[in-house]
Amino acid sequence: MENSILSSRWILIALGLLGIGVFLYRSIEIAPSGPSYEPIPVGTVEDITALANRDDVNILFVLIDTLRSHRMSLYGYERETTPFLTELAKTSVRFDRHIAQSSWTKSSMASIWSGLNPKRVGVTKFDHTLSKDAHLPAEILTEEGFLTVGLYRNGWVHGYFGFDQGFAKYFRPMGSRVNREIQLTRPNELGYGTDENLIHEAIEFLRIHGKTSRWFLYLHMMDLHEYVYDAESALFGNTTGDLYDNSIRRTDWLISTLYDYLRSADLLGNTIIVLLSDHGEAFGERGFEGHAREVLPESTETPLILTLPFSLEPGAVVKSATTNVDVWPTLLDLLGMPLQEDVDGRSRVPEILEAAGGPSRDADQDSNPIISYLDQNWGQNVVHVEPAISVVQDSYRFVSGLSVAGNPFEALLSAEDGQTTNQIESHPEIADRLRSIAEEHLDEEAAFEVEAIEMDAMQLDQLRALGYELP
Repeated sequence: MENSILSSRWILIALGLLGIGVFLYRSIEIAPSGPSYEPIPVGTVEDITALANRDDVNILFVLIDTLRSHRMSLYGYERETTPFLTELAKTSVRFDRHIAQSSWTKSSMASIWSGLNPKRVGVTKFDHTLSKDAHLPAEILTEEGFLTVGLYRNGWVHGYFGFDQGFAKYFRPMGSRVNREIQLTRPNELGYGTDENLIHEAIEFLRIHGKTSRWFLYLHMMDLHEYVYDAESALFGNTTGDLYDNSIRRTDWLISTLYDYLRSADLLGNTIIVLLSDHGEAFGERGFEGHAREVLPESTETPLILTLPFSLEPGAVVKSATTNVDVWPTLLDLLGMPLQEDVDGRSRVPEILEAAGGPSRDADQDSNPIISYLDQNWGQNVVHVEPAISVVQDSYRFVSGLSVAGNPFEALLSAEDGQTTNQIESHPEIADRLRSIAEEHLDEEAAFEVEAIEMDAMQLDQLRALGYELP
């Protein structure tokens, strides 16, 4: 009898404990697994200036092809497309309004590497090559003792176009396709794999060389250009714009996995991470779809994030309009490296120091015009040039080119109203001033002799597979 009572009591106690456990389980919010954001040591303005005296800082240069800043939650987009980058920017440097030099990869990348606007670097047609006379960042860093490696997935930056200059290794990682469902939606992926292959190769490079060399690693990601997404990132619907947002979310996750490896390998304390894009993407806002057709805000306003070997608390935001030709002048200046000569870009280190709480700077140069350019005949085997040009100065953008219907158009847009309405009639004097700057740029000569290659059928087919019309 006594044993029976004891057994009953233990059963009641067990049930009571089980009930408490269920209550606690339901009451405590379980955070989903994923990247953690443990901060690296906090740095100061003095630490930023001291980077020029360090001899251990590496550069991870991540180019996310076709990433438009307007579609990133980091830049205020209503959908949570970039949760990791948003968190990362809280302790990094974010450039608030950053502008690419073209809406077409090859021309834009030539400007990034050379520090020259498209007309001056002379890469404006499908068969143009980057001049061997250009002194590129990879060459400078090689001369300074860096191990330089480039991994790319966009054929427009292939080595035969001159983009391999200065790199010890420069290649396109190969790999299997994504799952069959995505293959059916993105048949033009060919057999070049996805950015997961790129990240895998990058991690393998870091595993071998991360601690044994001073390195510069360039990654050119391509999945967003192809709108690649998966079940986990398929959050926003199935229109064209939705698929693009899904792909941004997936790319954000891929970058987080690379960042986590850097942290686990104890490489964050001596690595500068640069995240940027070559151009954006339009979704019919002014009649245009895609990119490489005009130089409107949708296809030229892109992100720039700079993560230093220490965290900034709070993160720094550079409010001045900046441009892709500023990126390497800034990086080389930060690291105390020799600078490229006679470039159109300039170092933004003063803006970074001010944004991080340093001394106020002379802001006179903030009104320097920012140029974006595209020969709208770039993909045709013709001599005739059809220029589309944009000039950004202060809060205004002047744009001219051919409309979707093929008619000449001009627009004056203002950042104050989100660049939505044409203000040429209300501000004709501003339009005249910026139009004059555009005309001066169109008259500029290339800094190097313009060079071209004769492309074979296979090379042209590989580029056509990206969705471009070529001869």
